[in-house]
Amino acid sequence: MNEIELKFQVPVAQRKAVHRALATAKARTLRLQAQYFDTPDQRLAKAHVSLRLRQEGDDWVQTLKCPGENRWTRLEHEVPRKSEDGEPVLDVALHAGTAAGAQLAAALGDQAASLQVYYATDVQRTLRMIRSAGVQAEVALDVGEIRAGSDTRALHEIEFELKTGAVDALVALATRWVERHGLWVDVISKAERGQQLAQRAPAVAPLHAQAVVLKEPYLPDAALRQMVGACLAHLLPNAAEVAGGAAEPEHVHQTRVALRRLRTALRIYGDWSPGVDAHWEPALATLFGQLGGVRDRDALEAELLPALRAAGAPLAELPAEAADTAIDEVLRAPATTCLWLALIAFANGAPQPVPPSPPAAELRALAAVRLDQLQRQLAKDAKAYADFADEQRHRARRRLKRLRYAIEFAASLFREKKVQAYLQRLKPAQDALGQYNDLVVAEQAFGQLLPAQPEAWFALGWLAARRTELLDASQRRLRKWAKAPGFW
Repeated sequence: MNEIELKFQVPVAQRKAVHRALATAKARTLRLQAQYFDTPDQRLAKAHVSLRLRQEGDDWVQTLKCPGENRWTRLEHEVPRKSEDGEPVLDVALHAGTAAGAQLAAALGDQAASLQVYYATDVQRTLRMIRSAGVQAEVALDVGEIRAGSDTRALHEIEFELKTGAVDALVALATRWVERHGLWVDVISKAERGQQLAQRAPAVAPLHAQAVVLKEPYLPDAALRQMVGACLAHLLPNAAEVAGGAAEPEHVHQTRVALRRLRTALRIYGDWSPGVDAHWEPALATLFGQLGGVRDRDALEAELLPALRAAGAPLAELPAEAADTAIDEVLRAPATTCLWLALIAFANGAPQPVPPSPPAAELRALAAVRLDQLQRQLAKDAKAYADFADEQRHRARRRLKRLRYAIEFAASLFREKKVQAYLQRLKPAQDALGQYNDLVVAEQAFGQLLPAQPEAWFALGWLAARRTELLDASQRRLRKWAKAPGFW
């Protein structure tokens, strides 16, 4: 069974109102007590598989959940368990012969006998079936806690599970609740939270972008929806940790990378689908700016600032940007959540026109046109790069990143060896332009510090000495890359 579910966190100020809205005469309440199993080396957690025994009132159910195509779909297999003699014993053989069971067997290998309780949940669930235009959804409000040893984590979340109807109708229903109650999307499952608690980790590990493999139908509209879905799979888990207020710097960085990739997909391939909303791009651009202003300080902290300290600079620290303190609020905002939901609906929408599908070669030809346009513009930039102002050089750097992402989205349509060879040739140019841009960002930052902190002069002098070197390197590598033909 393929489960489609949208999960949200409930703001503290809205918890009573959400409970009143759901707990009507048609709602029912039950206590759910679940034990989650894993091997000592956490094989199921590494495979993103959850296996549980749950008591639901007087009944017991054994449930297996495995990854689906994205973060809002899962493979699920449930088996009612008899409870005449008390708590049943876990039996993995009950899932044999199912798609989820195959994933479980692959994850476990020969370690099924070592399964043990890893963490547990105790939840009071208020459940109601809601029928709205074009959809029937099971809406569940879960209040309780996760336990792992002596550690606990409170739960207060609401889930919208599609029973019948279209995904966009489910999204429309959830959007109304978001607008009314300020809910915010959290795609991180209870199982992942339990694993986090059991490992005593401050947050779920940051997620990096995965390779995009386009599948049939090979229609431009379908391809773009798959690209957007891949970007959301990268974006939403990281954004959820940032919104929750416990994120590490890498979560913020990966959220920004995912936003860049999503904007690239819509900018380069956006006219492939009539379903693209023109308001998405400016909204995403605003979010990107709010997540870090115009300056990406991660690379400064990784390279330039340590070099300044090693050179004996009396001032080699930059103050945190004021916007950073409000990142979690930005990502919890209803407008942001509604944007995520609109993109989820698009990624899961039916492609237009309806198949029969053209061959992959036709889609490859369309992608090649876009890649060629990007490379031609960058070749012009390479010739004029030495005469550019810094802002124009930064624009060339953004175009180079855009080309790399655009290639990665369409890579599965081309021969892998040619794609990888091209990206390897592109990397030195991207790195060189990035290093030069980091220097410009550092110059601007230390220049702003100068009126109040004259010792910033040392840093500015050190940076000025490196400017010519880095400018020459970026120009040389960009021109060298521009001479190579495209693989398409």
